[in-house]
Amino acid sequence: MSDLTLQQDLQGLKSLKNERNAAIDAASTRPLPKTFPVNELASKLHPESQFLKIKQVIEHSADERSFVLEPDTEKGTQHLAYFRAGQYISFRLKIGNSYVTRPYAIRSAPADALKDQYIITIKRVKNGFVTSFIFDNWAVGTPIEASAPAGNLYFEPLRDQKNIVGLAGGSGITPFYSLASAIADGTEHVNLTILYGSRQHDHILLAPEFSKILSKTNDVKLINVLSDDDIDGFEHGFITAELIQKYAPKTPYSIFICGPEAMYEFMDKEVKKLNLPAGRIRHELSGNYGSPYHETDYPADSRDKVYQLTVKTRDHEQIISAQSNESILVAMERAGITAPSLCRSGECGVCRSRLISGKVFSPEIIDGRRVADSEYGYIHTCASFPISDVAIEVPVHDLADQFG
Repeated sequence: MSDLTLQQDLQGLKSLKNERNAAIDAASTRPLPKTFPVNELASKLHPESQFLKIKQVIEHSADERSFVLEPDTEKGTQHLAYFRAGQYISFRLKIGNSYVTRPYAIRSAPADALKDQYIITIKRVKNGFVTSFIFDNWAVGTPIEASAPAGNLYFEPLRDQKNIVGLAGGSGITPFYSLASAIADGTEHVNLTILYGSRQHDHILLAPEFSKILSKTNDVKLINVLSDDDIDGFEHGFITAELIQKYAPKTPYSIFICGPEAMYEFMDKEVKKLNLPAGRIRHELSGNYGSPYHETDYPADSRDKVYQLTVKTRDHEQIISAQSNESILVAMERAGITAPSLCRSGECGVCRSRLISGKVFSPEIIDGRRVADSEYGYIHTCASFPISDVAIEVPVHDLADQFG
């Protein structure tokens, strides 16, 4: 390199330095923002927690109530997170010494969230641990902690057909009520046909409310199916493949299903007869699977056993008992451990934990683990049942005092 070339390069570097210094001197002295708009939007749509309080309680029957929820501004929630029609929120409750979660579908329209209002409709379960607590303790002004909206039972144009056939049972009508409301107010642009199974005419939930929606739009149809009553104007029996074909549109459609566990077992067999293409069928999460004993591949010698469950997290370790017919998540909750969970149906992965030792049974129907998790020893505690003494490592997330 010649001396001339070297001098030119040095002069260029000096000029570059001067240009940078001039740009720095001319820059604004305003402090850098502590948060950015995209982060602020994300925190509004997906808050870690929402602090709510009950604004109104609506009695539908002795065993059916709706709770109107609003932000608890004193605890820091200024506005409710927006949601898609069909999604749920998971409540975080302390019942006695147990810390539990329960997901419930939001039955109000998404537009109501912009007015800082959710409505949850709950049916009391006989001898139910959580629903009995809710019915006995929730009143106007009661503070509640909940998750952000979650779940996948909503219309996605890249995934779903514009004609949706909803199959509902019991309180499983609530996400379809939300979708019907969104169709009526113009938020969603789909056609919805609902087949709603109830035992008797007086068990039909939200009948007056649905009548108002049906009077506003022709894009929602509701067919009530009664298993016990035989009344003119209502279908009698169960929701079968033949009944679905009777009311389903002739053009391509997607099927959304929401109801109790027994309904899923029956409907899966019926829907299979329709030979729909892959991806046309979506299930709402049931929230609690129940006992695994009815599964044909459940090991018979593990029935009615009580095992030792060692729970490790950070620098804590606790040994508790776990019944073979209850999930590891339920065992932890009964012992007062605030274990992470959300959907309680094996799908979301919030309760994902590492299996250190022992064996668990994970029913195929709710085993939503990734293949890698299954191979490398991770489980979803809500969908895993002990069949030996078990040790697991549970992530704490941002939960405070894991062991209370």
